[in-house]
Amino acid sequence: MTENEVKKERIAKRMARAGLCSRRDAERWITDGRVVVNGEKLDSPAFTVSATDLILVDGKPMPKLERPRLWCYHKPVGLVTSHRDEKGRETVFDQLPEDMPRVISVGRLDLNSEGLLLLTNDGELARRLELPATGWKRKYRVRVHGHPKENALKSLQKGVTIEGIRYIGIEATLDSSKGANSWLTISLREGKNREIRKVMEHLGFTVLRLIRVSYGPLQLGELPTGATEEVKSKILRDQMGVEKFDDNDDDETVPFQSRKPKDQGSFAPKNVKRAQKNEPIAPKIKGRLTPAERMERNTRGKQPTERFERPERSAKPESGARPERGAKPESGKRPTKDMDRKERRKTSASSKQTRKRIR
Repeated sequence: MTENEVKKERIAKRMARAGLCSRRDAERWITDGRVVVNGEKLDSPAFTVSATDLILVDGKPMPKLERPRLWCYHKPVGLVTSHRDEKGRETVFDQLPEDMPRVISVGRLDLNSEGLLLLTNDGELARRLELPATGWKRKYRVRVHGHPKENALKSLQKGVTIEGIRYIGIEATLDSSKGANSWLTISLREGKNREIRKVMEHLGFTVLRLIRVSYGPLQLGELPTGATEEVKSKILRDQMGVEKFDDNDDDETVPFQSRKPKDQGSFAPKNVKRAQKNEPIAPKIKGRLTPAERMERNTRGKQPTERFERPERSAKPESGARPERGAKPESGKRPTKDMDRKERRKTSASSKQTRKRIR
């Protein structure tokens, strides 16, 4: 067996590894007559190619193989996990950073689900991670309306059949209940279409929120909504069996890139507006500050503002003196017939207080 024969692979697999499409779509493209190898149009996917073959797809040369790459993406609610949507809805791939290559998803999350979604430029890697034989758990945080019983959740491990479809290996635990809702942690190994929602509806509960928090060893963590983070090549080789592509395959982790503008959104970096204006930032001073130091720190880099003088307050009366509010009877003076009713009441109250202090 020659060296070229060793490196040969099926045409559908080669197309999937190039990131053009999945292996199933590649087989359909071949039967449609869209693939030409060395000038010969293929009509069957049962064909092997090597690195020296010239492959044309829709009349264009197929791109060269790149090293397999994998990204973690925090999918928000309201996006479809598909390259094209028949209803014209916004897709996940419409919101990815522009500098990302063409990628495909590892599995799917439905329109109303959120959380960790894996993206890769290698169709073979995507297929490998999707297979239940990989044994990777998909863990979800689920909020349902109602209060499931522990016995009903444990029974899911034995399996349940819904509309002729068998669901097995479901691990569900009750985390908390508050009001009319409950939070669950559910782990799957198969991940069939809308599996969690169908199983919960079978038990009589409606799913209000569904978040995928992990996919095998990959965790959602604190990845912001709508952001991506590339997985290290070392993790791909050690835990996913990806062969080393070349000697320069030991790359560093690429920080996630938010789809939102840097000066907007809840995940915007701090002091971004001040940094754009090149304004100085007051240094941190340890210990208690004096009023003068505090004023200098708070006004550093700002335009001085005019201070308005406070209006002078009226002079306070001398100690023991009372402001003039009309003539009042002296303290302790008994009411007389010449006084009106209001003055008599004040004089009587004052006389009573004076007598109490004397006693």
